[in-house]
Amino acid sequence: MTITFTNFVVMLETKYTTTSEEETIELGSKFAKRLNPGDIVYLYGDLGSGKTEFIKGICEYFNVEDMVTSPTFTIMNKYIGEYRNQEIPIYHIDLYRIEQNKELNEIGFSECLYEENSIKLIEWAEKAEKQLNKPSFIVKIIPDEDKENIREIYISESEVVLN
Repeated sequence: MTITFTNFVVMLETKYTTTSEEETIELGSKFAKRLNPGDIVYLYGDLGSGKTEFIKGICEYFNVEDMVTSPTFTIMNKYIGEYRNQEIPIYHIDLYRIEQNKELNEIGFSECLYEENSIKLIEWAEKAEKQLNKPSFIVKIIPDEDKENIREIYISESEVVLN
């Protein structure tokens, strides 16, 4: 008996440790070099774990001039960055306060997801799993319980394996 696999997705995970807010921002900036238009990044972590600091680093890499803040109450912030000498929209979406799927429709969430020439950074993605496309990357940020500034950051990348 022969079993043949066609295309499938593998998540490759790498662990990093940061010891300050600045290092978390710096890691976000280094990570951003791997991003391309159309990429979707899910970010997981408790409140105050450093997700927005990581996103500040991503936006720094793309030369976003606006102040990067958590969109906890606005749900979605749109920044304009620079990618290969052209403008690129970067959506920073925080689904923490979303309670019903209809709220996602009200903010134009679906339209944002299907905008191919943008980068989507989604915090609390588990709140909209049914509406989301597969991510290009997953970032999990886990603060050390004993040491306030230390964070373990796990970055997983989707890789399609072709047979």
